[in-house]
Amino acid sequence: MNKNLSELRSEIDRLDRSIVAMINERYGYVRQVGEWKHANASEIYVPEREKALLEKLEGINDGPLKNETLRAIYREIMSGAIALESPVKIAFLGPENTFSHQAALSKFGSSVSYLAKNSIAEVFEAVDRGKADYGVVPIENSTEGAVTYTLDMFNQSEVSICAEVQLAAHQNLMARCDKEHIRVIYSHPQALAQCRLYLHNNFPLVPQVEVRSTAEAAKRAAMDDHAAAVASTLAADANGLKVLDGSIEDNSRNVTRFLVIARQNPKPTGEDKTSIVFALKDKVGALMECLTAFGKEGVSMSMIESRPAKTRPGEYLFFVDFNGHRNDTHVQELIEELQKHCLYVKTLGSYPCGLSISND
Repeated sequence: MNKNLSELRSEIDRLDRSIVAMINERYGYVRQVGEWKHANASEIYVPEREKALLEKLEGINDGPLKNETLRAIYREIMSGAIALESPVKIAFLGPENTFSHQAALSKFGSSVSYLAKNSIAEVFEAVDRGKADYGVVPIENSTEGAVTYTLDMFNQSEVSICAEVQLAAHQNLMARCDKEHIRVIYSHPQALAQCRLYLHNNFPLVPQVEVRSTAEAAKRAAMDDHAAAVASTLAADANGLKVLDGSIEDNSRNVTRFLVIARQNPKPTGEDKTSIVFALKDKVGALMECLTAFGKEGVSMSMIESRPAKTRPGEYLFFVDFNGHRNDTHVQELIEELQKHCLYVKTLGSYPCGLSISND
C-alpha cells in the first residue's frame, strides 16, 4: 500500500537522522586521520586520494542521484573534513565572487579559509612564503587561450602544480532592472569578448564599460537602476541581482582551466598530467628534436605555449602539458631526451586529470 505524504516525510526525516549520525561518525575517523597526518608530517589535502574516492563513489552509485550531485555533496563533506584535520588557507585571484573564486570553491568547498589576492603574483607569493597552503590560478581559456602571466610566474617560482580545475564558466546578464531599461553594461574585458555576439544582437546601442573584474561589474550594477553586468551567478547572488539571461557566452563550450599550486607532489593515479617548461639550445632544429622526442616516447601533448625568455631577443621558453606522471618510466625517459636538446628542463608538477565542472 502506498504511503501518504506525512508517512513519506516521516521516512525522509528518519533517513536524515541516520545520514547526520553517519557523517559525524565519519568525521570521528577523519579527526584520527588528521592526528596521524600531523604526527607523520603528511599533507592534509591529498589530490590522488580525492580522485580515488570520487571515482569509487560514482562506481557504487546506482541512482537516481546523479554523479554530478554526488560529487557536489562529497565536495562539502571533504571540505569539512579538511577543515577538521587542520586549518587550511586557499589563496585565489580576487576579488570574491569571480570565476577564480568559484573554481577555488568547487575544488575545496566552503569550510576552508579563503584569501582573495590582487594579482596572480600575490597568489604565488602567498603559497611560496607559507601564508597560504594552496593557491588557485587561471592557466587557459578555451576561447581566449593561455594566461601568459601565470606561465611567467611558474618559471620564476618554486611551487608545484598539485591539481587542476576545469570550470565550464557560463556568463550571465544580470541587473536590478528589466532589459529595456538597461543603459550601460559593465564587465571584465575578457567576459565582454566572450559574449560579443550576444551583446551585439541584443544591446547594439548600449555602451559597454570595462572594469577590473566581473565581481566589480556586479557591484556597480547593484548600485544603478539602469545598469547591467556580465558575470557569474555567484556574483548575482552576492549582490541581489536578477539573472536576465543565462549562459550568454558565444561559445557554449567555453571552459576555463585553473591550476592548484602548493609545496607538494601528488602520487600517480593512473590518469595524470605533467607540466614542464624548457629552454632550447641555440642550434638549428632544436625545437623539432624536442617535439620528435614526445612522439618517440608515445607522449600526447594537451597544451604547448611559447613565451619570451626575457634574457636575450629571440630566446623563448616552451610550456608543455602532457599525459603521464613524473614517476612513469616513459616520462622520465622523455625528460632525459629533452635535456639533450635544451638549456634546461623544469618539471612544474604532476597531478590528477580534472573533470569539467559547471558554474551553474
